[in-house]
Amino acid sequence: MEDPSSSKLSQSSRRLEGKVAIITGGASGLGASTARLFIQYGAIVVIADIQDDLGHSLCETILESHKDSNPTISYIHCDVTREDDVPNLIDSTLSKHGKLDIMFNNAGIPGKCYNTDLIEVDGEDFKRVMEVNLYGAFLGAKHAARAMIAKNTRGSIIFTASLSSVMAGEGISHAYTASKHAVLGLVRNLCVELGQYGIRVNCISPYAVASPMLTNELNLEMKRVEEKAYEAGNLKEVVLRAEDVAEAVVYLASEEAKYVSGLNLIIDGGYSTTNPVFPKCLRLALINH
Repeated sequence: MEDPSSSKLSQSSRRLEGKVAIITGGASGLGASTARLFIQYGAIVVIADIQDDLGHSLCETILESHKDSNPTISYIHCDVTREDDVPNLIDSTLSKHGKLDIMFNNAGIPGKCYNTDLIEVDGEDFKRVMEVNLYGAFLGAKHAARAMIAKNTRGSIIFTASLSSVMAGEGISHAYTASKHAVLGLVRNLCVELGQYGIRVNCISPYAVASPMLTNELNLEMKRVEEKAYEAGNLKEVVLRAEDVAEAVVYLASEEAKYVSGLNLIIDGGYSTTNPVFPKCLRLALINH
């Protein structure tokens, strides 16, 4: 007699089997971690990025590491801010794979992320951050929805937001914070409109992850960034990594979340639920008394 737990485990390992997924910003960081997991769970993956060398290298690495299962993964150059690049990405995917089940709008930039002095903010940098983080996400959702509606696909559109979508004053730039608040607003509006087609729209908002984007911005090694994030975080005995966030993306993409839409899935170990400043000041006062 088959062990029920064994059957469930087998189903879980195939939770994205046959689903076609696009990941923008998929050549590195969270996008790359998500691509690896999507492949592990049986999805057909298209990586979209402007980092061509990294994108092709990632595909080769994944194919080599999963050669026994013969996965399907490919790379397409795509600047998410270009109106012609994004339709080409979607149409090329449809032409090659016949459908689109999952659109992960993950591409984003920090800009001059820690320039928080309004008077000194570079207007061109502000516009560029909004263009990539918001307009690029909008274009991805627009053309993905077009494909899903045409093919009558009960698809899943997922965005990478940020803890900055629900918090402010954390020393992050006005441009980045504004862009991620706007992404959350877009998610909620699209959730309402696209529900009639069976299309789910959600986003993830992770706490600090030592991704290349953050380590490059801080000019610090990954280990050092993880140490500082751990020190400031609320949940102890665990370090948040890109792979952990990618598992949340897998959940939102899978049938396990078939009635989840309009959700901002915050992955922060409780960080956003409290302001630790007063307790810290109180402890310092007692120590110095």
